[in-house]
Amino acid sequence: MRVLIVTAGSLGDVAPYTGLGARLRAAGHRVTVAAPAPYAGLVTGAGLEFRPIGGDLAALRAGTAERRPGWSVPGAPGLLDFVRLGRRFVGELGTGIATAAGTGTDVLLLSSTTAPLGYSVAQYHGIPCLGVFLQPTAPTRAFPPVVLGVRTLGGWGNRLAGWLGRRLADRVYADASRRLRARLGLPPVGLGRLERLATADGWAVLHGFSPAVLPRPPDWPAGLEVVGYWWPAGGAGWRPPGELVDFLAAGPPPVYVGFGSLTDTGDGLHALVVGALRRAGVRGILQGRPGAGADPYREGDVLTVGDVPHDWLFPRMAALVHHAGCGTTGAGLRAGVPAVPVPVLADQPFWAARLAALGAAPGVLPLRRLDEAGLADAIRAAVTEPGLRSRARRFADRLAAEDGAGAVVAAVDRLAR
Repeated sequence: MRVLIVTAGSLGDVAPYTGLGARLRAAGHRVTVAAPAPYAGLVTGAGLEFRPIGGDLAALRAGTAERRPGWSVPGAPGLLDFVRLGRRFVGELGTGIATAAGTGTDVLLLSSTTAPLGYSVAQYHGIPCLGVFLQPTAPTRAFPPVVLGVRTLGGWGNRLAGWLGRRLADRVYADASRRLRARLGLPPVGLGRLERLATADGWAVLHGFSPAVLPRPPDWPAGLEVVGYWWPAGGAGWRPPGELVDFLAAGPPPVYVGFGSLTDTGDGLHALVVGALRRAGVRGILQGRPGAGADPYREGDVLTVGDVPHDWLFPRMAALVHHAGCGTTGAGLRAGVPAVPVPVLADQPFWAARLAALGAAPGVLPLRRLDEAGLADAIRAAVTEPGLRSRARRFADRLAAEDGAGAVVAAVDRLAR
């Protein structure tokens, strides 16, 4: 089977699909990943074919931040900014998906960021498609919409907010969907009706996070399943830099700090983090700093590094300070290491709150309210409180028994019959 995985967004929206693609390839399928051009090397490095599409969220956010230094994040009062950014994000995404799928595709796998447009592409080509989402998007009484950054509103309030969140997403994708369907010669259909038609045709979504981290809501309709994480593919031939190996061997396990590919780790944030690590009395490994290249850079008991695979680095850490993206949250729990979640935008506040509710983090420190003393206190708690580590370790055992990618392989095999 020729399987096309289509995703767009940031690094965290692409990397997990390299591991999923590698599992599908090992099962005998020919796998291509369509993603923004900057991630071509990430995909081909995993042994998968690559097709470029739009939807590079990192570049889009960088441009927005330059024009509007006060750019706000999803959640009231940032909804207007979210819609504006979203419309620019989807832009010509539909055309890219249609082009990528038109070069020999038997099965289409769609991320949450590409599914609203991918439905129509699958309909046009007459090929089966499957949702492979990293975030829950269906309305439920169990929790509010994950990208709006709001607290629980109770059962009915959560479900109503979920419905409103769906309508907001429709606003974001509506123009792009209309243009795409006209280009493909398909009759105009609103996104809400299109979603209902897809559900009637047996559209299913497999969610790539652990049910131990977020159980499947009991009020979700049939066809929506939570199957477990799929992890990024390991880089063939990757070796840790000698400076990193030496640093780890020279003292007790350090604390990792990284805020993801969408956060500007400028001089002020870098200085705040270094100060907090020193105030907490711990060694630190920082991922990224202003003007840094790939070579490690040492400042006393703090080492700054470029990209290092989380599955190699995290088990060697005493605690993790991170932005609470879905994949990084899962990687930390997989390693059994306590976290200090510092969410920035989109679904990150949701996963940060989950870490705290699960007892694997001392609390949540939103980036916009971060200060040196508070971060130092949270780091100290994450490193010293044994209950946090024991609970994180239990999640590591649970995640080790799951096989999210295997569930997707089985679903694709069923589609092939």
